[in-house]
Amino acid sequence: MSTVTALPTLSHRDRAILRAVAAGRCQISGGACAALTVDGLSCCDQFVANRLAGAGLIAAPGPRPEPARLTETGRALLAAA
Repeated sequence: MSTVTALPTLSHRDRAILRAVAAGRCQISGGACAALTVDGLSCCDQFVANRLAGAGLIAAPGPRPEPARLTETGRALLAAA
């Protein structure tokens, strides 16, 4: 029996954020409502951090801002995009 995992559908903005995370340009703070900054500026999409973290594509740390990191799944999905 094989298992099929459905990959999330990514928007152009989602892929751009993943590329920025991969380039080390993002900070994220975790918690109930994750906040993401890109190049020191708040991301215009207030839901993107929760969406990408919930999909398992970026790691959401504790409540303090930390460099955002791609998960293994996030790296694989970005490489395939």
